[in-house]
Amino acid sequence: MGKGGSLSEGVLKKIILSYTYGITFNPITSLYYVAPCCLGFLTIPWVIVELPRLQESSSFHFDYFVFGTNSICAFALNLAVFLLVGKTSALTMNVAGVVKDWLLIAFSWSVIKDTVTPVNLFGYVIAFFGVGYYNHAKLQGLKAKEAEKKAAQVDDESGKLLEEREGEKSGN
Repeated sequence: MGKGGSLSEGVLKKIILSYTYGITFNPITSLYYVAPCCLGFLTIPWVIVELPRLQESSSFHFDYFVFGTNSICAFALNLAVFLLVGKTSALTMNVAGVVKDWLLIAFSWSVIKDTVTPVNLFGYVIAFFGVGYYNHAKLQGLKAKEAEKKAAQVDDESGKLLEEREGEKSGN
């Protein structure tokens, strides 16, 4: 299941969380249904491809502590992804993934001293402007919805005041 990297995976998670035969799933229930499928689809290739290579290596031993802590981290990550997609949208999850990637790249460049090529920088700049544009468009949409709600409330209040005044005039 990983980090939930592709847009289609995020959309699928949103569909699972929202409308599956009229049932709304919470994040834990979603993991209950999705995790066994992920286990099967990841275990089969691991047994076929990775396990023989590991058995050839004389230094291979199964470390339960490392496996357990990694499992807990993966569970927490998947739970966080389902919570994020359930409360927002699949696109928001992907934008958050881009920001996370930027932070990882900045960390590897500044701390680990990894090289960043001009092509890498160009891609990061494009992604940065894309995220900025997305946030700007979403903010403008929210402002427009708020303005519509306020206008509707003012119209309702104006109509009520006119009805009251007309009722007072007809009553006199």
